[in-house]
Amino acid sequence: MASAEALHAPRPPNAEIKNLASHLPCLRSNKGGYVNPSSTGWMRSTPRDTALEEMRKRFREDGYIWVKNVIPREDIYDMREQYGIYFAQFAHTGMLALSTSPRDGIFDSSSNPSAYEGIGGVPETSTKDLLNTAHASPMYRTFLAHPSLRAFIRHFTGWKQERVLDRAMLRHNCPGSQSTGIHYDQYFLRDGEDEFLTAWVPIGDCAAAGGGLMYLENSTRLGQDLEREFLAKARDLPKEERIDAFNKFMAKDGFMSHDAVEFWEEHREKVGRWLVGDYEAGDVVFHNPWMVHAATKNEDPQRRIRLASDLRFYREGANLDKRWNKIWTHDDGL
Repeated sequence: MASAEALHAPRPPNAEIKNLASHLPCLRSNKGGYVNPSSTGWMRSTPRDTALEEMRKRFREDGYIWVKNVIPREDIYDMREQYGIYFAQFAHTGMLALSTSPRDGIFDSSSNPSAYEGIGGVPETSTKDLLNTAHASPMYRTFLAHPSLRAFIRHFTGWKQERVLDRAMLRHNCPGSQSTGIHYDQYFLRDGEDEFLTAWVPIGDCAAAGGGLMYLENSTRLGQDLEREFLAKARDLPKEERIDAFNKFMAKDGFMSHDAVEFWEEHREKVGRWLVGDYEAGDVVFHNPWMVHAATKNEDPQRRIRLASDLRFYREGANLDKRWNKIWTHDDGL
């Protein structure tokens, strides 16, 4: 894989990208108002069969690459159906709309979305137990080893063998509920090297305003600068606290903000727009450790529950953050 400097190079500000301004969705994050359309843009998608050097070039320039059809669509919906069954069977009240399939994952509009918040929100005790079960389930652990995804990782990076961290995460986001705040991945993984690749896998179709990820354009340098500032403040702390994403110099919940408008205003001189996509089942977005991103508020008109998985890949033999060599649980402190 290319050097860290090359992989994390900022994208030239005038690089061409499709931006159909008249069709831009209305976006907001967990808190605050809607992002001004002038501060919003479309991500560029990349066909699976694009030349390798072109894909790597896009990743260097953009900090992310959204690749179409990496995983067979039916495999994605099989995973979505199995996840939905957990909640349909065990939740105290109905998460899924009556007479709908777990495969579709349609939220029951008569239910309170705060009762079903997942990772990034404030899950109720019963939901936490279900999340623990889902993360350790054979169907999810098998999904993490999907051969189409793994083959693409090796093709794209040039690694002979990849290693995925055991602490992968399943994130569901019901319409109206709280989800993932603004962050970059490296500050959660400070005790390992910063040469890793995050794969964000939408498990089902996910419209731009349906709770999927939005990326802050040209934010790789910003992430690196912010991390240097955080580490400088924490340099006198014991190592265990210094590498903690929840230390006294970080935000209480580990996120830098939950307000996309406010965060953009604070850093507008260094970054571009909030970029989004209409994701389809089978797509995967890969991003570097410094790229600033967050989930959009799920305002899907079809009331679809956004389900996705975050995976972190390293080259086999790399220096990993060993705290992540375990299956996610709600009380693991990371």
